[in-house]
Amino acid sequence: MASSLGSSLSLLQRSTPNFDPQPRFRFGCSIALRRGLVRCNLVEPLKFENGKPSSIPSFVSSQDTAAPCFLASQIRLQNYANVNDNDSRIRIFSGTANPSLSQEIACYMGIELGKIKIKRFADGEIYVQLQESVRGCDVFLVQPTCPPANENLMELLIMIDACRRASAKNITAVIPYFGYARADRKTQGRESIAAKLVANLITEAGANRVLACDLHSGQSIGYFDIPVDHVYGQPVILDYLASKTICSDDLVVVSPDVGGVARARAFAKKLSDAPLAIVDKRRHGHNVAEVMNLIGDVKGKVAVMVDDMIDTAGTIAKGAALLHQEGAREVFACSTHAVFSPPAIERLSSGLFQEVIITNTIPVSEQNYFPQLTVLSVANLLGETIWRVHDDCSATHVMLASPSNSVPRVTGQIIIDHANLHSWFPMRTMYENPVFCP
Repeated sequence: MASSLGSSLSLLQRSTPNFDPQPRFRFGCSIALRRGLVRCNLVEPLKFENGKPSSIPSFVSSQDTAAPCFLASQIRLQNYANVNDNDSRIRIFSGTANPSLSQEIACYMGIELGKIKIKRFADGEIYVQLQESVRGCDVFLVQPTCPPANENLMELLIMIDACRRASAKNITAVIPYFGYARADRKTQGRESIAAKLVANLITEAGANRVLACDLHSGQSIGYFDIPVDHVYGQPVILDYLASKTICSDDLVVVSPDVGGVARARAFAKKLSDAPLAIVDKRRHGHNVAEVMNLIGDVKGKVAVMVDDMIDTAGTIAKGAALLHQEGAREVFACSTHAVFSPPAIERLSSGLFQEVIITNTIPVSEQNYFPQLTVLSVANLLGETIWRVHDDCSATHVMLASPSNSVPRVTGQIIIDHANLHSWFPMRTMYENPVFCP
């Protein structure tokens, strides 16, 4: 095993000469330090030349026993050694919704994106052609169904159909953001349940599995008649918050509504077992929210508002205003999905928030950058899950976002339960605890 690992690492070093163990991502006005395998310089995002990264780092030296966890699998080493051969059994294709995230996932996995042609005819119809063989392969299609939701969803369905007709062995739809997830139940008479309809469409198109990140509600998993791997973006945000100099005694985690209490409680347990506060609101219509009152104490505290998505930012902005009225010293907004429908940017950049922390499940256009915005990458999280699915290894540790053991409160700084966090946060285990798959 050691010789195989050493030889593969030598191969990787020759192809990737510049390794930085703490790569830096730059997104707009914020720099987030990530423990990943993808990096860019401090000026521009990661670039690709002729389909290959211009500055992809190499891995650790062969003398370093703490190799990245996915390299510790003999199966993965063999797959990586043959990654450019026609016999490789894994393919990753990117739709047009979020190509930068797809590139980061491919960099983490050490493979290149598959060649695919996607275009739109004059009448708006979508054309998809795979430009390499996928016969007998495990195919992973990375395509969030973010706005424009209908176009991106239809593109995903046609991509799945193209892979099925090309005799792919397994087709996994990697959906970092699952559109229509909020239409998961009937709140009034004669309403549709669009989340179930979309799940049926993906299944009927030919997908064998779905990999989703932070679904709006847990019951959406049951709408699929195929296996669903559900991962959470919270670990990425938790790791970033732990790097900030915030006294644990000054910290309070806030749920912007009653429906998000379970999510906020799991977040608080991992963040120094911080106290919890709840914003009680009543909604008078779609995308319209009215804050009623606050349950909990935030006076003189640093409030961290946690939600799965930010759409028009009405809920979280009114909640932040209430927190300031109740005496909160600073307010941070943390969310996995940044939908950012108008007038979200105006509300988020109005001065209510010390920092708005999101992930790149949905691409953020340059015109939507503002000084308080920080974007973290979920590429490692999704890439590790893809490897585990391909290797037939358990992905449970990646998917668990609320381990039962909480963290004892410690005075002076934010403490994250690393023992439990390692079991479900692969980015932190990459160099510290290699995982050996059978």
